[in-house]
Amino acid sequence: MSIVLPTLACIEKAAATVYRSFAATPQYRWATLSARLGTACWIKHENHTPVGAFKIRGGLTYFEHLARRGALPREVISATRGNHGQSVAWAARAHGVACTIVVPHGNSVEKNAAMRSLGATLIEHGDEFQAAREHAGALAAERGAHMVPSFHADLLSGVATAWWEFLRAVPELDVAYVPIGLGSGACSAIAAKRALGHRVRIVGVVSSGATTYADSLAAGRVVPAPVSTVLADGMACRVAEADALPLLADGLDHVVPVSDEAVAEAMRALFADTHNVAEGAGAAAFAAAWQERERLRGQAVGAVLSGGNVDSEAFARVLDGAAFARELSRST
Repeated sequence: MSIVLPTLACIEKAAATVYRSFAATPQYRWATLSARLGTACWIKHENHTPVGAFKIRGGLTYFEHLARRGALPREVISATRGNHGQSVAWAARAHGVACTIVVPHGNSVEKNAAMRSLGATLIEHGDEFQAAREHAGALAAERGAHMVPSFHADLLSGVATAWWEFLRAVPELDVAYVPIGLGSGACSAIAAKRALGHRVRIVGVVSSGATTYADSLAAGRVVPAPVSTVLADGMACRVAEADALPLLADGLDHVVPVSDEAVAEAMRALFADTHNVAEGAGAAAFAAAWQERERLRGQAVGAVLSGGNVDSEAFARVLDGAAFARELSRST
């Protein structure tokens, strides 16, 4: 069954659920960042949620829908590179539901610690997200647990509240950049734009080391692509979500691939100009705006800092540009 984007009424109802756990996150027009970009630049700070990323909004509404239907399970299982897992663990804990999260080997040490601190049991499986996702599905079927997907209409209504906040706060926004992991962030941006009748153009951002969404949108069907990014783990998806493709194809202005080098540069710029920490996927939106800066003159530009959950050691290497360049050269 195809997924329908949430309406304004759905988003407003989801906001009431979200705001029981935390307040709306801020969006600022940073002067130094705007000077760097050469035009007005607004940052939506989803790194300021209680789990440091936008995903918590979707977890809260997903579990709220389960509760309303009287369908809260004994146990939930999901797969993640970290932020979705924190969202699921947070909401599961709030509803008294056991939670198991599957992550790939080599996942972020600090994201893993955060999920455990929220009460989740972690299982490591596979070398990338798709392998972890498939194992989580098999494990849920074996245990009779509820598999929480990474893309679902009940997640979208919650995630859309971030963009509903952003677009209401900045009605003059001309263009906004959003990273694509499995698609909930970008689809929710499209939903909020339509619900509010906002004129903003939504631009999707993918890692050049994980191009399944760019390739799939170009082909009009799911096209798996190898994952080689070492920095943008939140966008390290090998197989696009089929249900997301028609929504993205209909709502995105265009898609911009960004390299790990460009993401690292954006992480350094965001820290220097705003003193906020951005993880790789969290910096991807600004990386894409920077890449397209010549065409953005005179426009009001928005970028979501979708998460700040980067391991301390990894962030230190990124800030030391030479150290990160050496790391990239060893990985190629």
